[in-house]
Amino acid sequence: MTAADTKAAGPPVPVPRDPKSAVSPLPIEGGKGPRAPKRKRKKGELLPYFLILPAIVAIAAVYLYPLAKTVIMSFQDMGRRELWTGDPAPWVGFDQFTNILGDSDFWWVTFRTVVFMAVCVTLTMGLGLLISLLMRRLSNWVRLILTFCLIAAWAMPLMVAASIFRFMADSDYGLINTLIAKVVGEDWLGHNWYLDPLQGFAIITLLVVWGAIPFVVVTLYAALTQVPQELEEAASLDGATGFGIFRYVTWPVIKPVFSMVSTLSVIWDFNVFGQIWLLRGSKPEPEYETLGLYSYSKAFESTSFSQGTAIALITVILLSAVAVYYLRQLMKTGEVE
Repeated sequence: MTAADTKAAGPPVPVPRDPKSAVSPLPIEGGKGPRAPKRKRKKGELLPYFLILPAIVAIAAVYLYPLAKTVIMSFQDMGRRELWTGDPAPWVGFDQFTNILGDSDFWWVTFRTVVFMAVCVTLTMGLGLLISLLMRRLSNWVRLILTFCLIAAWAMPLMVAASIFRFMADSDYGLINTLIAKVVGEDWLGHNWYLDPLQGFAIITLLVVWGAIPFVVVTLYAALTQVPQELEEAASLDGATGFGIFRYVTWPVIKPVFSMVSTLSVIWDFNVFGQIWLLRGSKPEPEYETLGLYSYSKAFESTSFSQGTAIALITVILLSAVAVYYLRQLMKTGEVE
């Protein structure tokens, strides 16, 4: 190609632009760059915040104030005299925490609480998962009856449920002893389940699991309805076993929900109080004390309110890690959705 074959370049053709949707790329006079358009505040944009403000204030009054009071009291030495006279309690710094952490009874109670929580959570989640899987294979009317029974058990007040279990485990006319005596022998008639803490905690565990299973079953069954049936049918046609279908198709879908429910169960079972309190007639023996009961015993029976609040604060700190994990799982689930 020669120079004669080339043509002189013409002036650039301006591209039409919408003045409403574009910002001038040229810097404004005396400025360093383009001026961003001002964002207009929509009418009623702050209305949702004003609507939830009463709820935030109520939550702060119900939860934040007692928590702040607990933190303050744990660094004081408040006894019965300060409570009745209103005199300011002396500040003792970390002495309450030092005394508690140096007490062997506290560590035994903590160990007992963790073991009890682990057993309850394992049984609750295992049985809840099995029942929710079973509900998928039931007919509609059988599933409806089972769901009604679960919700009825879930809605039963704790006082009523504890009274029923206390009657069933009664040493004189309890149903459990009667059934076992018919199978094993009459030696079980008059058996007291609460003389041995292991047997007593078995009855308490049954009550806790019985009350927690309905929520787990309903929640996991709702998660199972989100599993695509096409994937399960395709895996079955490819020769996958029932366990293989559950492991590679069903479990990945329900795993986030299972993790969140497990975390909630850990928090609830770690703080079990009413079940033990009611089954032991409002006077639980030291062998049946968990952290919640141990804190109550220190605060009201020993009238050492500061030690009781310090134990409660330690419990809150222990459960904070579980709460953080729960929030992370909740955020991950929201991102997936």
